[in-house]
Amino acid sequence: MTLPLSDYTVLDLTIARAGPTAVRLLSDWGANVIRIEAPASTGGGDVTGDRLSADSQNLHRNKRGVTINLKSDAGRALFLEMAKSADVVVENFRRDVKFRLGVDYESVRKVNPSIIYASVSGFGQEGPYAERPAVDQVVQGMSGLMSITGEPGEGPMRVGVAISDTSAGMFLGQGILMALLHREKTGEGQWIHTSLLEAMLSKLDFQGARYTMSGDVPVQEGNNHPTNSPMGVFETKDGMVNLAASTGKMFKAFTQAIGRPELGEDERFSRSKGRIEHRHELWRIINDVTSSMTTEALVTLANAAGCPCGPIYNIGEAFNDEQVEYLKMTRVAHHAEAGDLILVRSPINMSAFPQQASFDRAGPNAGEHTDEVFAEFGFSADDIAQLKETGAI
Repeated sequence: MTLPLSDYTVLDLTIARAGPTAVRLLSDWGANVIRIEAPASTGGGDVTGDRLSADSQNLHRNKRGVTINLKSDAGRALFLEMAKSADVVVENFRRDVKFRLGVDYESVRKVNPSIIYASVSGFGQEGPYAERPAVDQVVQGMSGLMSITGEPGEGPMRVGVAISDTSAGMFLGQGILMALLHREKTGEGQWIHTSLLEAMLSKLDFQGARYTMSGDVPVQEGNNHPTNSPMGVFETKDGMVNLAASTGKMFKAFTQAIGRPELGEDERFSRSKGRIEHRHELWRIINDVTSSMTTEALVTLANAAGCPCGPIYNIGEAFNDEQVEYLKMTRVAHHAEAGDLILVRSPINMSAFPQQASFDRAGPNAGEHTDEVFAEFGFSADDIAQLKETGAI
């Protein structure tokens, strides 16, 4: 099937996680993505580790792989030759590296004025921290996220996924698509960039706005919602659930469903402000009721009353849930050596492009498609042999 991005060629210079997350958005929807890595002789390698690891395959499926020594004049010239006919370049080098290699936006724009050049960094392309290295957990801390995650009084807690990396990658992917739409109208290329820090400050959402608008500094609230009640984790006879019954309508419906209608008339809880003010007391009252019920019974009862409620799964249980199985959230990627690999698909659904049963290809080995790709860019077999001999590829 011809997918919506199949007309676009993307040169992928990314490593680690944030950049590959952005590129994955493009490759999953048909873009011709060429992953460019340094040859092994230069010390290059896949920082995600084993090429067959879940991490590497999850990030780099649907790409073809070549190697180019960008530190050499011949390698840089080769890359710029490819950039002449490419649509998008994506990189997440430390800020100074792209300039040192001569593959920065201005250098690429000289050979292709319509190029969309996309960058993601730790702290931004300019500013006092622009040259700093960054990893997800450092940015989780510096953005304030860790200060509102975890139980009160137990100290800062990281989120269990690389949330700043993946958020920055998602925002960069959106920026690339907007830039492509702009180019369709104007013919103009541009440099778009974001950072892990910018992404996480945006992701703070209403917690950030509480500070910017009112000066409130949110704190850890554990598993309970910071501004709505009752909304959080409640115990059951055989486990725990997440339950939300915070609006007036939901709260009254829930209290009737559990046989405690008097709670809806109690002056402490009859209004939203009171439910927030007395939320710890309200939690204890509701938890006394839910802890006598099975998880299945409570989930069924609460949802029937119009109150969102669901079990708390481990990851294995999540993927085996009947709704997740119905959504077919996994796809097969065939690997020549390892056979069929099961990976998580894109969460985007488009009516014109039904979800397929398999990915186009598994993540590539370093330089796996070098001859094939360079031939498509007009290089002869002799040219390719010469480039290999000089160490450019």
